[in-house]
Amino acid sequence: MRWHTTGKILTAAIVVVLIAGAAAMALLMQRGLSAREEPTLTEAIVARTIRHFGIPLSIRGARNPVPLTDEALADARAHWADHCATCHGNDGSGQTEIGRNLYPKAPDMRTERTQDLTDGELFWIIKNGVRLTGMPAWGDPAGHDDADNWKLVHFIRHLPKITPRELEEMKSMNPISPMEMQEEKQEEEFLEAPQHHH
Repeated sequence: MRWHTTGKILTAAIVVVLIAGAAAMALLMQRGLSAREEPTLTEAIVARTIRHFGIPLSIRGARNPVPLTDEALADARAHWADHCATCHGNDGSGQTEIGRNLYPKAPDMRTERTQDLTDGELFWIIKNGVRLTGMPAWGDPAGHDDADNWKLVHFIRHLPKITPRELEEMKSMNPISPMEMQEEKQEEEFLEAPQHHH
């Protein structure tokens, strides 16, 4: 008798889940999915959990082997401006056209959510990327550029206190889009053209 009651409860629970799933699917089909929306809390928790457990224990506690020097920071600043700023911004805010339109959006690297990651976790993310996001794997699998990625870890730690002078310097290192190159060329041609005075 008890099994019969349990079976009814289990069947009712399955029916409720199926109805809820069907309602969610109907709503999804009606509204669609857009990368403009913020990830749901559930998505964010699942993604962070997967990212956390996707990083090997052996690297999570690793300390940065590259000494923190002005030269290391300068190298990382140039590397960041050339490779990372397109999505993350020179200041790490993620407030770029691409960064704002990724799903999930590029994080603000200056906040605790990033700054609380260990050096090893930051290194692993730079080297191996994050699945199901816009973060690619930048590192050479053989480890030839590991020192450069460790320097970037130093730079990420530096982002909350980056100076206006550093940001200004980085602007000249940012990649130029084909459209910007065309605009610059047109400006140069205009300035070099003989001016006809009437």
